[in-house]
Amino acid sequence: MNADAIKKLRAKLAGDECAYGLWVTLESPSITEMAVASGLDWVVIDAEHGHLDWGDIVDHLRAAVRSDTVALVRVAELNQGLIKRVLDIGADGVVVPWIETADQLRQAVAFARYPPEGRRGIGAERATCWGQCFPEHVQEANDNVLVVPIIESVDGGRNVDKLLDVPGVEIFFFGPADYSSTAGYAGQWEGPGVAEAILAARKKIGARGKHCGVVATDNDNLAARKQQGFRMLGLGMDAALLIRSLRASLASVRRDRKMTPGFALENGPETSAAPLARPPESMRPDRPEVTTTPGAGVKAELSPGVVFESLVGAQVGARGLTTGIVTFGPGVRLPYHRHTFGESITLLAGMATVEVEGRMYHLEPFDNVTVPRGLAHSAVNRSMNEPARFHIALASEQPHRELVDRYFPRRRMADDSDGTSGGERVTRFRRAKTYSPGPNAQFVDYANRELVADIEMSGGYGLFQPGGRLPAHLHDFDESISIVQGRATCVVEGRRHTLSDMATALQPRGRVHYFINESTAPMAMIWFYGGPMPERLVVDEACATVAGDPWR
Repeated sequence: MNADAIKKLRAKLAGDECAYGLWVTLESPSITEMAVASGLDWVVIDAEHGHLDWGDIVDHLRAAVRSDTVALVRVAELNQGLIKRVLDIGADGVVVPWIETADQLRQAVAFARYPPEGRRGIGAERATCWGQCFPEHVQEANDNVLVVPIIESVDGGRNVDKLLDVPGVEIFFFGPADYSSTAGYAGQWEGPGVAEAILAARKKIGARGKHCGVVATDNDNLAARKQQGFRMLGLGMDAALLIRSLRASLASVRRDRKMTPGFALENGPETSAAPLARPPESMRPDRPEVTTTPGAGVKAELSPGVVFESLVGAQVGARGLTTGIVTFGPGVRLPYHRHTFGESITLLAGMATVEVEGRMYHLEPFDNVTVPRGLAHSAVNRSMNEPARFHIALASEQPHRELVDRYFPRRRMADDSDGTSGGERVTRFRRAKTYSPGPNAQFVDYANRELVADIEMSGGYGLFQPGGRLPAHLHDFDESISIVQGRATCVVEGRRHTLSDMATALQPRGRVHYFINESTAPMAMIWFYGGPMPERLVVDEACATVAGDPWR
């Protein structure tokens, strides 16, 4: 037992400092060595899930010896033999899953302490230096051993007041995914009401001078958990952190793909699970939908002969997204410029060329060029007689640009060029890969994190044959939809909107909606999301009706 490390951890928590750690699920002890070398305050070696055997566990414990990193082991269940064994081989404490009652927690404490305070048997293993340090270990063990229950069910949350009355427990962890499962939302990290229930329990625990732990899902969630008052903060699970890094690297070379349960690559970038009965409460919207027709947007002359009309942006309350139409007069060129955010350019009509640092792409209607932040680019209308029109999407609600006064040697790119590795992405509409996100609907992706490294938004083109539609759904970001062909019906929580002729709808985060082609002719749209992947949460069709509006 590393009593000094345990005392330092307790001192940090008592001083309202954050103690950062790692959840270890992979067998290599090098992972724990890396955690120790990185200065983490704790690790939890997970013997409940996964495939770690006793040899793996003891190797991880050895990797933390004589360090300032507390090594805890999560046992598979509340079991005297398991708790005794992990403490005998040198764990600094035990993490016990699925604690719901005070009696269960009292048992866990008793199993971890020597008599007369508990029922732990004395073994001649690592904890006692193979029997050479019986008196020293027994004397310090009861004072220092950590017993950490995980509250991961609705019943456990309801009983938190009684759990707090059990002596010998100072840290409580939460398991949001299992908590959601017991609340009827299996497969969700925090289903409706679960986040609120966990935070209410955390406040009760803090009010009693005790501490709360949770594993973050990403860096943003880590910051949010700290703000919420969690102090025993897991940076993540080792496997999840590795996968996150792998996907980021794969995205940089346009190879990122989501995993599936069968370890097969997904068929398309937009997938959806079984419909939810209602959206998560955490996605409750704070703004209404807005539709804008051309002529009613905000216009700005970008340069002589180049006019941008914003149809979605700050003026309608959009967040992380501006979209609209840019019209070029005959023969007009827009000077080179760059942005601190990504831009996606789709030719709607005319003859045009988009240049990116001298690379010239001649475009046909509905070809797209997506330019990551920081790359200088320009555009020109090649026709001397007719205007050219573009659909523009910018990954900011407050767009701005910096003119670039630099000469780039120009070279014509091949008509089948799809851009440059790590740079711009070019989609040639005529030969683009399509997929079907709904009946009688075919989509083409222009931009997303899998196609363009570090892009902050995602979007593409959708063609709906008569009767074509998407299921009722919502997003965790704002969406812009411009109708570029035919007539569309947009249903938002029972409210019906008819759009055509480049009319554009803003669907704010959390609004339940779907588009349907109720006409007898094809309908097409260009859509963009204020998020890097085209992810949607499908809900029951009733949520898109007046009677079933989940936000009433």
